[in-house]
Amino acid sequence: MVRRKIIRIDEALCNGCGNCMIACAEGAIEMVNGKARVVGDRFCDGLGACIGECPVGALTIEEREAEEYDEKASKAHLSQSNPGKSQLETEKLGEEGKERRPMTPCNISFNRSTRGPEHHKRKLGPSSQLKSWPIQMRLAHADAPYFKDAKLLIAADCSAFACPSISDFIKGRVVLIGCPKLDEKGPFVEKLAEILRSNEVKEITILHMEVPCCSNLVRLVLEAVRKSGKNISPDRFICNIDGSVVKDDEAW
Repeated sequence: MVRRKIIRIDEALCNGCGNCMIACAEGAIEMVNGKARVVGDRFCDGLGACIGECPVGALTIEEREAEEYDEKASKAHLSQSNPGKSQLETEKLGEEGKERRPMTPCNISFNRSTRGPEHHKRKLGPSSQLKSWPIQMRLAHADAPYFKDAKLLIAADCSAFACPSISDFIKGRVVLIGCPKLDEKGPFVEKLAEILRSNEVKEITILHMEVPCCSNLVRLVLEAVRKSGKNISPDRFICNIDGSVVKDDEAW
């Protein structure tokens, strides 16, 4: 261990945009649970090329005890086919880390011409009813321009395959999808609450499957609305296994 300069990331400020990860030529930064994280001190050269790419000022340089920068280890790390599950990360996060799901920000492509918030403004093709991208809740950015005055559709991800009328639900709405059984509940609620706090959302429509576990999507959305402090009463619909859709009038 030596005392040297190294990148520090304030997770409380990080909005998960992924710009720093793209800017890091050494592969020292990855996305874990929607936040940027230095996954190995020896991969970070401490020069700070990533700092200017952060739109919220979450990155700084600090001087502390750290492993020496290892260029060969950095190149080996970058060459791995699945760096999110690298041995180094497993060692660093321990047993808990094995259950975590590092993720990559959902850019149109990983090049400097499309990185940053501009790719969220690109229009999809005329045959698509989608007004926004990405649609996965974990990848959404609260400050994306399409959330302003939006009508939200929050759908269970299976509903897109089971519901023949899914295009009718998507049309005119900004779509967010997730799985109330498999997604981590805390991050899901916090991300949606952040979106609602940061934007004047006009309405929310929830579409979930008829299976009991999927109805938890309603509970998650209502919790996010409560945390946001907004007064929005979502419209709720159930997609049955046979593809039919009914209004969800159950009291919550």
